[in-house]
Amino acid sequence: MTIDDIIDFVEGLDDVLTLRPVPGDGSPEISWGDTFFYYSPDGVVPTTTQPFATIVTKNYPSDEDSRLDRAGAFRVNIHAGREAFIVALGHAPREQGSADVDAGAPDTVIAHPVYGSWLAVVNPGTRTSQLTRELLRTAYAVARSRYERKPDAVRRHI
Repeated sequence: MTIDDIIDFVEGLDDVLTLRPVPGDGSPEISWGDTFFYYSPDGVVPTTTQPFATIVTKNYPSDEDSRLDRAGAFRVNIHAGREAFIVALGHAPREQGSADVDAGAPDTVIAHPVYGSWLAVVNPGTRTSQLTRELLRTAYAVARSRYERKPDAVRRHI
């Protein structure tokens, strides 16, 4: 899967707002070149929720374990919820998984190296492309459900 494959897939879901920060748009420089996906029926960036998935193309401070400074490396980060996390990894978020996990291994679903309740995949490939799509669908459904549970007054002011 390429970055564009992932963006095309997620943008095919209803009411997804995709942010792709670039120089001059007011976003922090560290975010330039990355992609953030929100469930947002009104097309406005939510101010009270995180994206349901992201694609990062570089190391962030205190998040170097995935070694995204390698040519062509990127990581898909997915907030699919506790149940999907357990199904994907065989343990609950924040529980000890395999201590031997290489956070930079390509085409492998892992617990996010910093945000332990998120899942992550560096350069999804043939082993993880289907699961990555399923997890993205699940994260989208979780975000949509969370949005729909909010009172109308709260949704209008997001």
